[in-house]
Amino acid sequence: MSQAQAASAAVTEVPLLDLKGQYAPLRAEIEAVMKEVCDSQTFILGPKVEALEGEIAAYSNAAHGVGTSSGTDALLLALMALGIGPGDEVITTPFTFFATAGVVSRLGARPVFCDIDPDTCNLDPAAVAAFIREHCSSESGQLVNKDSGGRVRVLMPVHLYGQCADMTPLMTLAREHGLRVVEDAAQAIGAEDSNGQRAGSIGDVGCFSFFPSKNLGAFGDAGMCVTNDAELAEKMKILRVHGGERRYYHSAVGGNFRLDALQAAIISVKLKHLEQWSAERQQHAKYYDERFAELGPSVKTPGVRDGCRHIYNQYTIRVPDRDSLKQYLTDKHIGCAIYYPVPLHLQECFKELGYREGDLPESEAAANAVLSLPVYPELSTAQQDYVVDSISDYLRQ
Repeated sequence: MSQAQAASAAVTEVPLLDLKGQYAPLRAEIEAVMKEVCDSQTFILGPKVEALEGEIAAYSNAAHGVGTSSGTDALLLALMALGIGPGDEVITTPFTFFATAGVVSRLGARPVFCDIDPDTCNLDPAAVAAFIREHCSSESGQLVNKDSGGRVRVLMPVHLYGQCADMTPLMTLAREHGLRVVEDAAQAIGAEDSNGQRAGSIGDVGCFSFFPSKNLGAFGDAGMCVTNDAELAEKMKILRVHGGERRYYHSAVGGNFRLDALQAAIISVKLKHLEQWSAERQQHAKYYDERFAELGPSVKTPGVRDGCRHIYNQYTIRVPDRDSLKQYLTDKHIGCAIYYPVPLHLQECFKELGYREGDLPESEAAANAVLSLPVYPELSTAQQDYVVDSISDYLRQ
């Protein structure tokens, strides 16, 4: 038995994520900034939030940041600032976390689902172009869905798993048809498209989540909108405090979407380490790619578009008989997860939209085959070998 094989054999458990391992070396610094917030007694918005807004905007190559209470609220706030409401429609992907379409419905608008690219699992520009060509018309400069009569006003691509959607053709479609673009970049802070543009800075608004499991995670819910539009940034800042430009005077009906100072302080500490963490995730992904190549075509590794910077919020493979493999890995104490088992167009709450099984075949196929494996920065080579060797053992059964 080789030294590497011996190390792998010594591993008996691999969690999907190890937040304790991330926290341990940062404990003193995080506790110090938390003490600063406690001593200041400024817990909502304030200097720590303003500082983080500038840091995240700069990191994302955007001009303005607007801290929010969650990634979901970032999406909701962006659509509110763009005036989306009843009678409006938002083109997006069905293969994403529920919030992407949920915020559209919460505003009384209608999500329109287009299929994904099977290689990256991101929104397929060709599918968007086909929907516009076959189902829409231009009426007085406004794109209208001929099937529903709704005004198509926003394109919302999702940068799934840590890789940017194919933004160049998507932005071209948006400009040609007068659509605003909201990037759901919840899983993709620091990712870049093939033109070197950072996730969140390409469209009108980019929306991040700092949920604890994200590459840059808070100690609870937190989010951020970034934009290069100063007027839009100011509108979002007003809307996140119930539409009050000054206290108790409300020019619009907004919501309570404020970011806590404690969360901002914690995220600011972690941000200094994000580049290193992303590099380590990329190294782990490369090692997985090399090891899985030994197993042949039974395991499809993540497709990465040429020239893109993938930051691997998840490392997601596609395998036949996925559910059986997931149970096998679970029995081996290997953390794994399905992102996502049911595409949104088939969710019960969206049945009134009229989609049927088979309407978006690539999304449905992905939902039946994807499995995400541990890829966090603290992962050891021995742990990765245990994951790959276990999958190899399963395939040989």
